[in-house]
Amino acid sequence: MSGAPHLSVLLDEVTGVLRPGPGQIIIDGTFGAGGYARAFLDSGAQVVALDRDPSARRFARPLEATGRFKLIEARFSEMGDHFDDASVDGVALDIGVSSMQLDEAERGFSFMRDGPLDMRMSDKGPTAADLVNTLEKDELARIIWLYGEERESRRIASFLVRRRAERLFERTIDLAEVVERALGGRRGAKTHPATKTFQALRIAVNEELTELETGLAAAERILKTGGRLAVVTFHSLEDRIVKAFFTARSGNLPGGSRHAPPVAGGPAPTFELPFKGAKEPGEAELAANPRARSAKLRAGVRTDAPAWRDAA
Repeated sequence: MSGAPHLSVLLDEVTGVLRPGPGQIIIDGTFGAGGYARAFLDSGAQVVALDRDPSARRFARPLEATGRFKLIEARFSEMGDHFDDASVDGVALDIGVSSMQLDEAERGFSFMRDGPLDMRMSDKGPTAADLVNTLEKDELARIIWLYGEERESRRIASFLVRRRAERLFERTIDLAEVVERALGGRRGAKTHPATKTFQALRIAVNEELTELETGLAAAERILKTGGRLAVVTFHSLEDRIVKAFFTARSGNLPGGSRHAPPVAGGPAPTFELPFKGAKEPGEAELAANPRARSAKLRAGVRTDAPAWRDAA
């Protein structure tokens, strides 16, 4: 296979966990530019990828020539609509915005590149501009605090509401500049003042945390006994959800997350953990790909217990 067009984070660790090989069915639930899928195909496995981003199709065409690859334009939370229960050998999820989405100004994900204030991973639904221009101040503040963990969420929301009364937000740089003014400038900060606000809006636009929780449960249902689930996250909100899922599903109650209550009583564990905690990139990977610095990999091996929803 040809080299990947971008650097897939923790690639060796993900393939080491999933152990793909001939005769296996592996799902790449977040296809992006296809880095993981290429590695799985190199092992001889059959690969089915999902991505809600229509632009991912251009990276799929070269892989289809193998005869062992298929791309489905769908959310990864919908994988259960395309596979029977206990029919899949491995699932890989690389959560969050992809490098190609960040690098394309017209997608509106980055405050470093001027573009339309969009942030949708698909081409459907409300944009970030829709949220910023229409939500009530309290709801804007709630989103920025909950999904961005931004302490100054109320101040930022007040600035946004005052500014939109004069002129609606349409561009990324415009929004970033207003957030920067709300926070009093950069003052030597290592990260741009708008980082947390942009993260919050992106998560809200794409319903990312609900998508993650639904996707984890779907993977639990479709994995065979002995099937493997590998999940790479890039910030604490995602990692907490994945950690809580594996903690609960491996029998270490209480579980749940900030979006779902713990499961009381505890059905039989549906996963065993191949390693404790999370794996992080090594120095060599960080040197080659600085965007990997916050990545964490958590994984589980499916037991023969019924999926929790089915066991309830």
